Amino acid sequence: MSTAATDWRARAADLRPDGRALIDGRRVAAADGQTFDKHSPIDNRRLGSVVRGQAADVDAAVRSARAAFDDGRWAGRPPAARKKVLQRFADKILAAKEELALLETLDMGKPIQYSLSVDVPATARCIAWYAEAIDKVYDEIAPTGRNALALITREPVGVVGAIVPWNYPMIMAAWKLGPALAAGNSVVLKPSEKSPYTALRLAELALEAGLPPGVFNVVPGFGHEAGEALALHMEVDAIGFTGSTRTGRRMLEYASRSNLKRVYNELGGKSAFVVFDDFADVERAAQTVAGSMFFNQGESCNAPSRVLVHESIADRFIEIVAAEAPKYRPADPLDPATVMGALVDATQLTTVMGYIDAGLSEGAHCVTGGRQARAETGGFYVEPTVFDGVDNRMKIAREEIFGPVMGVIRFRTEAEAIAIANDSPYGLQASVWSDNVNRAHRVARALRAGTVHVNQYDEDDITVPFGGYKQSGNGRDKSLHAFDKYTELKTTWLRIDAA
Repeated sequence: MSTAATDWRARAADLRPDGRALIDGRRVAAADGQTFDKHSPIDNRRLGSVVRGQAADVDAAVRSARAAFDDGRWAGRPPAARKKVLQRFADKILAAKEELALLETLDMGKPIQYSLSVDVPATARCIAWYAEAIDKVYDEIAPTGRNALALITREPVGVVGAIVPWNYPMIMAAWKLGPALAAGNSVVLKPSEKSPYTALRLAELALEAGLPPGVFNVVPGFGHEAGEALALHMEVDAIGFTGSTRTGRRMLEYASRSNLKRVYNELGGKSAFVVFDDFADVERAAQTVAGSMFFNQGESCNAPSRVLVHESIADRFIEIVAAEAPKYRPADPLDPATVMGALVDATQLTTVMGYIDAGLSEGAHCVTGGRQARAETGGFYVEPTVFDGVDNRMKIAREEIFGPVMGVIRFRTEAEAIAIANDSPYGLQASVWSDNVNRAHRVARALRAGTVHVNQYDEDDITVPFGGYKQSGNGRDKSLHAFDKYTELKTTWLRIDAA
């Protein structure tokens, strides 16, 4: 099929997404019949109605998940059997690539080209990778004395509550679903109310692939209703949450108020992108930070929003970034040529514009951008924005903006750069740019971040863990380390009597 913008527009006009919950293998309305209208950030048109899940709906989903776990319909299957089902699930995601990509773009405003080339393939790849990992992970035997045998085995934790954000709805869901389902857990997924449709469709595809009813349930709704009910539920054994640091604190509070369930938070970031004057290819560094910062409209927790540049190359660096910014000017997300789409909703637009105003009022210099764009469409767009003269004490340097706003901070010495980079409540990612291998290693070790890139940014693979230090969260998504979040370690000690 042609990927011309008119084709995607026509398909979008004909789309009638199903906003009902999926509980125990069936699409269902809310227990009290409540719904909310979902509008597209592209042009604010109504996409449809979505179930407004409440405590009763969450309870039904959790009871379904608990029954499925307890009777062993999934957890009791051999690893090789679970593997085959998840492989079929990944295949079905790829087969539904265009439908899922269109839903993702309409739901949260990202360009259709990236929904097609990044989000759907990454989602399928994650599920497929954990499917392959199922029968590759071995248990252990402890080195005890000759009169004992100590077995250390991994068991699924039970019922997992997964709460995911709106910026990468499918990918974030897959990062929870992949290891949780592979380990044999049952899952109740609460997608963001701002982007619920792909989660619901994924659950249908999982059923088609052979995942038993009750193993994967989806309850859409608002965080203070469905999300809170899920985190407080006494039959939920673990929460995998991705979202704001503010809400992550609530997850810990909910755990303490309920059953002390395990809570794994992947939270915000204010990633430092540090460029030293001994890095020769200033143009590549500047182009990389522009591409990384403005990708997904800046709505990425690992966006390199604090750009630390040595004062001797700062003017040249900023000049290149400013020249790159117009390439990311917002346009129609349904046009395959578009590289920057819409912010997720009017609230986020107001938030981002508020941070731009704060930067100006605190004395930073707006080099380019700083304005709302495409207001005539009814959608929510902001120009790619670059601030110079930023001080690390400014609001735009301290708080996560979640929009296409970059702040440049100048530094003089290596020690100063490290101090500024680490002077943040967050510690998700960072980047070091230097042609001096000793400096690159030295600074990378000194930076307090879960991932430190060297002479590149945001290169990625499912085999490496993702997560942060400090208020960027705990635990790790991706890689084999993610199994630690969704399994319990059991020691079985056998005494061996002498003959």
